[in-house]
Amino acid sequence: MSTAFEALVIRKTETGQICEPATITEAELMDGDVTVAISHSTVNYKDGLAVTGRAPIARRFPLIPGIDFAGTVTQSSHPRFATGDTVLLNGFGVGETHHGGFAARARVNGDWLIHRPAGLSAAQTMAIGTAGYTAMLSVMALQTGGLTPADGDVLVTGAAGGVGSIAVALLARAGFRVIASSRRAQSEAAYLQNLGAADIIDAATLAAPGKPFAKERWAGVIDSVGSHTLANALAQTRYNGIVAACGLAQGSDLPTTVLPFILRGITLTGIDSVMAPRARRETAWARLATELDLATLGAITTTIGLAGIPAAAEAITTGQVRGRIVVAL
Repeated sequence: MSTAFEALVIRKTETGQICEPATITEAELMDGDVTVAISHSTVNYKDGLAVTGRAPIARRFPLIPGIDFAGTVTQSSHPRFATGDTVLLNGFGVGETHHGGFAARARVNGDWLIHRPAGLSAAQTMAIGTAGYTAMLSVMALQTGGLTPADGDVLVTGAAGGVGSIAVALLARAGFRVIASSRRAQSEAAYLQNLGAADIIDAATLAAPGKPFAKERWAGVIDSVGSHTLANALAQTRYNGIVAACGLAQGSDLPTTVLPFILRGITLTGIDSVMAPRARRETAWARLATELDLATLGAITTTIGLAGIPAAAEAITTGQVRGRIVVAL
């Protein structure tokens, strides 16, 4: 007899989509060689877009959203996993084209999973989630490019959000002087300073159309906003600086020219968290387990249940969320 469990399900209607709780069975899960009992998930910006329908993230219906989850293997025919293993997943189309983490069970391709790193609980991995994992990939890109604290300030845009919060914390702990950009610069100043930001600037100073070439300010940038914000950050990046682009909260356009690249030798590197190879994922998660202050992580985390996801999705897509949201299942 197939086990029944609770899930959040997106369904297509004649007027759009609806997202509502449902009771489903394991027989309704999609194909995969590993079944996981999920204990925790999280609400990322992409999840917010999927649940609210503000962007076409869900590309099959019905669909269980949730691009992340952590839990314990209950059944496996995959050579890397056995019953009882603790695992986590980020990306690979889960919560977009394959049933995701907003449910008590998931069945997935074992190649998408990694073992949960020692030193992190399931709840902590989801407090980090794709947002924090993306932040670490961005930090790794800056450091692989040779950036060191001695090179100068590092700008983090969208600093009060999930990616930005953890990026600020990681960079500050690594010794970088971090400049945090936020639309809520005044109201979130104390929050960002507690994460390690040395200074906070109003995101409005970067969000409007600007010149493609401006006074040098940043040795490096982690940008989760895109559009004019990224263009202005590039225009203000110092000679041989490195910019990691990992989001598009303002837009997917990039209204700039080649001038910052050919006159200052700037490197713009894209950060993909969805399809990153396993070795890079495991490196990022191993570093998160040792380099992220877990007390700081706990302080920026809110925990909700399955029923709280729609409200959290609305809040995160309208810029009303600071830090991270964990879903306890």
